[in-house]
Amino acid sequence: MKRNEVIHAAKDLINGDRAQDYGDAYDNHGRICEGWNIILREALKTHGYLTPSHVALMMDWLKTSRLLTNIDKFDSWIDKVGYSALGAEFAALDARSPEQIIEETRSGRFTNGNVRPEE
Repeated sequence: MKRNEVIHAAKDLINGDRAQDYGDAYDNHGRICEGWNIILREALKTHGYLTPSHVALMMDWLKTSRLLTNIDKFDSWIDKVGYSALGAEFAALDARSPEQIIEETRSGRFTNGNVRPEE
């Protein structure tokens, strides 16, 4: 796909379906901004940095912000469940001690530098 095709496809989305589904883009981004600022402030207060779990919360809030305009957008509800499940998994991974991570790495549970165990 060439850049002009991408630009035209994006233009059609943000001026068509997306605008109808999620309302005014500026208002929607303002709601997202409010929620993300809350999450970011708490992440910095409790951890000093963002974790993957915080990002899952942020993505969940993005979907929540969209649902405030169109509560019947069922794919957003499904996405929220997915982000919550990922956030819980990430929180469990982040809760491991450095010793656990070293042991799991030595045992071969992780490969190719991945921090997630192979299933």
